Amino acid sequence: MRFSLSIAMNPLGQLAGLAQAAEEAGFSSVVLPDSLFYSEKVSADYPYTPDGSRFWDEETPWVDPLVATASMGAVTERIRFYTSVLKLGSRNPVLLARQVNSVAALTGGRFGLGLGIGWSPEEFEWCGAPYERRGKRFDEAIEVLRLILDGGMVEYHGEFFDFDKLRMSPTPPSRVPFYIGGHTEVALRRAARVADGWSSAMMTLDQLRETIGRLKTLLAEQGRAGDPFEYQAVCVDRFGLDGFREQAEAGVTDAITMPWVFEGLGFGAELGPKIDAIRKFGDEVIAKIEE
Repeated sequence: MRFSLSIAMNPLGQLAGLAQAAEEAGFSSVVLPDSLFYSEKVSADYPYTPDGSRFWDEETPWVDPLVATASMGAVTERIRFYTSVLKLGSRNPVLLARQVNSVAALTGGRFGLGLGIGWSPEEFEWCGAPYERRGKRFDEAIEVLRLILDGGMVEYHGEFFDFDKLRMSPTPPSRVPFYIGGHTEVALRRAARVADGWSSAMMTLDQLRETIGRLKTLLAEQGRAGDPFEYQAVCVDRFGLDGFREQAEAGVTDAITMPWVFEGLGFGAELGPKIDAIRKFGDEVIAKIEE
């Protein structure tokens, strides 16, 4: 079982220090969230809270995850970075491929691309992307990204995206893994079909156990039962060494966490106490999880 540090909604000036501390403490990855903007009004509910409300406000800091990866990658050596999840529905995949190519090259291949469609109609419409038929457009966008990132001279002629032969250089030093986010049956089927892993939002252990079981069934149906596949999870009701062992038994391969929360610290806390919490977590959980 691996551990990933979530840096969501933390002050931007702390990100480099958090990434360095996570690397020293034995974390495998840093997880980067994505939010394009805070609209005063939204015409859809946020899907991962009981009442559909957003748990952040217009003052909450969100940095572009690819820019943040380049920044943190420059001050670390081994730790990986992945988005959980980047909203692909409102983005052009050709332009995004250029950015992913660049950040994968700059970090020496230490980057994975977690993808979701996006839930806010305003993010689609105000970025010039149609909200209608977003699922099929998302599937095409994934195909475009995979095609370009795998390198060589390529072309694509689809319903939503169309281009003649092109090549982006440099090619990433290693294959960029794709992870799919989402809890719906459609999202799970998509992950089993095209992804290297699945990334959860906030879920209970029972929900994770059920969802991972479903994903394993879907992978088998795709002839992928023996393929490597990551289960990245934000579990909301199992913590501490025993709790993370329960997550591992449920099938979680990568636990996403914020150790300072266990110490009663908020997002706006000073960097020093957060680093202390990361080190404590490394000593008390990461170093002992496989004993």
